[in-house]
Formats: sequence, structure tokens, C-alpha cells
Amino acid sequence: MAELRKWLATIRISWSRQLAYKLNFLLLVIGPTLVFFFVKYNLWRSIYALEGVDTIQGYDLQAMLHYQVWGMIVGFLAQGFQNMNLAEDIRLGRISSYLVYPFGFWQFHTAGFIAFQMIQLLVALVTLLILRLTGMLGVWDWWGLAQGIGFSMLMGLFWYQVSFVLGLAAFWLEETWVLRVMFVTIAQFMSGAILPLEIYPEWLLGFLQWTPFPYLTYVPVKIFMGTWTEPLWNGVLTVSAWLALVSALSYVVWRRGLRLYTAAGM
Repeated sequence: MAELRKWLATIRISWSRQLAYKLNFLLLVIGPTLVFFFVKYNLWRSIYALEGVDTIQGYDLQAMLHYQVWGMIVGFLAQGFQNMNLAEDIRLGRISSYLVYPFGFWQFHTAGFIAFQMIQLLVALVTLLILRLTGMLGVWDWWGLAQGIGFSMLMGLFWYQVSFVLGLAAFWLEETWVLRVMFVTIAQFMSGAILPLEIYPEWLLGFLQWTPFPYLTYVPVKIFMGTWTEPLWNGVLTVSAWLALVSALSYVVWRRGLRLYTAAGM
């Protein structure tokens, strides 16, 4: 019970800190929707008009726009977290306090991630409501919506764990932002966040099926759209296996990093 209170208190503090600026929260809600309308919506309309085609790899204009909308929602839930403070805590020696406090380094950042995900879920739901009212989305299947949200949240946990490992590189590197930018760029391209994976060449699709990247965007989008035909539990087991692997890696990196830690920034 005492451990649970620590988690709840940390989550509540993180929630309050992230919602301290109301304008920032408002921009989180309306910003992506406006960007989608003025950039992606007009971009894809222009592409279909200029090419003079009705479909691209099985996607007509409406299906492509729906894919991009759901990709934005998945981005909120599965790829929104950027653990930039973690590397700074290591570089400036702030992790010394976590080594003596009863609430550890991983627990503190994970509690912050949970608070962040709660906010992102609220943002995603408000965005969906706005898009539904404006007619950007048709009628959706409520069960598919629930499955898509659940799967996206699981991918959000995987994304957080990868970000945690990249942040731990601060034990060896002065700056880790380059690693984060590289990973985000690769993930955006290989996950289907920019283009549906059907558009990619066969040899690349054959490679991607051995990686977790399609599960970051493509698979949850397909679940939201109701066009994912494989059993959902198969994807959950695959993602869980990758999550366990990355979690084990983060533990090893953390233990090795502590051996080098000198609290030089204190």
C-alpha cells in the first residue's frame, strides 16, 4: 500500500506539472488537428488530383485521409513521449538523489510517463470528437476503437522503454538528442506513419515484419480502421516480447552505467 501511494503521489504531481499551463494543453488539442487540415488534407488532395488517379495501392482519397487521421491519433498514444529530462538527470548528477530515495529512478520516470499518457489519452479523445463533428471521420466501430486505443497504449509503453534506454546512453555520451532524433526519424519512416506500408517495396516489407516498427503505427491504424485481419492477440504477444527484450536491455545498461557514474555534475 505504501508503494502504491508513492506511485499515485508521483503521478498526481507529474499530472499537475504538465497541466500547469492551460494554453499549452489547448494547443496540444487544436494544434495537430489544424496542422492535419492545412497540410496533410490539402497535400493528399493535391497528390490525387495531380496524378489523376482514384486509388494508390488500394487507398482512395477518403481511405488515405482516414489512414492519416488515425495515424495522428496513434501518434498521440504510441509515440508522444519524449524522455528528454532523463539524460539531463544523469549528465547533471541529479540521479544521486534517486539512489538514496525510497522511490527509484525508473519508478519516478515511469510514473511521469503514466501521467503523460493519461493526458495524451484525453487529447486523443477530444481530437476524435472534433474530427467526428467536422465530418473528417465516418462512423467507426466502437469495439475496434477500444482495441485500437488499448494496442496504442501498449505501444506507448514500448516507445517509453526505448526512450529510457536511449536516455541511459548519457552515462557514456554528453548529448543523447542525436540518438533520439535518429530513432524517431527511422520509426516515422518504417512504422507507416508517413505512408501506408502497402506502398513500400516487397523487400522492405519482408524486412520490417521482423522488427517492431509496423506495430508502432501501421498495425494500430489498421485496427482503428477495422481492416486488420490477423488475430489481435498475435500482435499483443509480439509487442510484449519486444517490450520484455527492451526492458531487459534497459536493466543491463542501467547497471553498467551506474558503475561509471561519478555524479560529476553535482
